[in-house]
Parts: sequence; structure tokens; C-alpha cells
Amino acid sequence: EQYIVSARKYRPQNFESVIGQNSLTTTLKGAIETNHLAHAYLFCGPRGVGKTTCARIFAKTINCFHPKENGEACDECDSCISFNEQRSMNIIELDAASNNGVDNMRSFIEKVQIPPQMGKYKVFIIDAFNAFLKTLEEPPAHAIFILATTEKHKIIPTILSRCQIYEFSRITINDIVSNLKQIAEKEGITADEDSLNVIAQKADGAMRDALSIFDQVVNFCGGNITYDKTIQNLNVLDYDYYFKIVDALLEGKVKDTLLIFDKILSKGFEGQYFVDGLASHIRDLMVSKDEETIK
Repeated sequence: EQYIVSARKYRPQNFESVIGQNSLTTTLKGAIETNHLAHAYLFCGPRGVGKTTCARIFAKTINCFHPKENGEACDECDSCISFNEQRSMNIIELDAASNNGVDNMRSFIEKVQIPPQMGKYKVFIIDAFNAFLKTLEEPPAHAIFILATTEKHKIIPTILSRCQIYEFSRITINDIVSNLKQIAEKEGITADEDSLNVIAQKADGAMRDALSIFDQVVNFCGGNITYDKTIQNLNVLDYDYYFKIVDALLEGKVKDTLLIFDKILSKGFEGQYFVDGLASHIRDLMVSKDEETIK
């Protein structure tokens, strides 16, 4: 069987399976159910949080012949099947930065004018899109544009004013860990909570990054992911060192503190990396001392 990376294999296929963006997916489903569709949307937020994934799910759902009552696509009609098999002609993904020549623009405008062969709408998912202002001003009724970016601040105001704006948030560590647990279970892999927490922290709020790191750790550890092997593979400093340092500092043991720090440096970790980690550790210690902030 051909190997497929987890970020592709477990890419959400409906709104319900999108991780950590409940308010946005609920709003999108509501717009579909009530048929209140704008002709242009802006999906913005950090990398790997589901912007393009939600755009694809949205495109599939608004073209579904038999949508479910909960605002999801049926996944059974001809339109849904063509979307799932990545052969639908109703979804077009463009990188405007490399398609901004005169000929490219003329070809794009011609594509916009052609109505869909199956379903109601053609959906254009566009990245780097300031060149498309004219097309956004006077779109045909069957065209919906979804502009995806990590840099909303670089978009000119005239584009922003023509879009419904959806701001995607970073995915929480708890949501990432929960999703990784489900994937590990499906793949027959055992993984302890500490290991998955390390992966989630390393991913910095991006589910796609978490899945890529997860695959890397699986390749290193095999079917049993442990905390020790995870920090070894990802070159993460064991948090036990931070506990030891803080204990030594509280007891005024300067010599022990320096020896621990020297041991950390001898393992190949940069001093700045250690200081950043120590600051984060002390912050965690502080917020965990009060019930209101422990969450």
C-alpha cells in the first residue's frame, strides 16, 4: 500500500472534522443552510490551521445535490464524489502571484465567466490576490472567491471591503493532542500524553505541522512513541532540567545551577534556546499556582 503522510491522509473532509475552528465552521454551515452566500470570502490566519481545507469543504458543500440537515455535504452524490476524488471542475486553486501576467489574467477572467458543468457554483481559492480586484467587483452569479492568506495586513482595503472576513485562530495544544490521540489509535500506534504534548507545543498552533512532526517521530520510534525518544528526535530539552535549575536557584546553589547549565550546553543546546525555555517554564509555574489561571 502506498504511504500517505498523515497531513493528507487525515485532512478533514467535512466541517465537523475540522479541528479548533468551531465558531467559523458553524457560521459557514449557517450561511449554506440559509442560502446567504457572499461572492467573496477572506480566510486569514497562521499557517496550517485549516484555511484551504475549510475552503475546499465549503466548495464541496455548496455544490452538494443532497446536503444534510446539519449543513454538511452528503458525500454520496456525483458532485461530492468528484470533489472527494479531486477531479471536480468546480474548484480552482490559484497562486495569483505567479498568475498575474496579462495572458494569465485574461485566461482567469474567461474561466470565471464559464458556468459550472455540474452543481451551482465554481469556487476559486486564491493566494496573493491583489491583482484580482476588477474580477471581484463584478463577478458572475455562479462564481465564489475564497481568498486565503497568512498576511491580512498586506491586503489593500478595496479588496477587504468586498469580502466576508473569517479569522482563523491557532489550534490549542489540547485540541492538537486530542486529534493526535485519535490518529495514533487508528494507526495502531501507542503514544504517551507527554510525547504528544511535546509534538503539539513544537507545532506552534498548526495542525498540519503537528501531523508532519508526528510522522517524523513515528518513523524514529516505530509503533511505540515515548517521551524520551520524542525529545531525542526533535532535539527538545527535557523539562526535568528546568525543574532542577529552579530548585537549585531557590536553594541558592549557584555552583549546581552553573553545572546543570554546562551539561545542557554540552548536549548541543544553544544558550538562548535554554533561556527562552526557562522563561516559559517559570511562566508555567506562576500560572499553575492559582486555580483561575491553571487552565
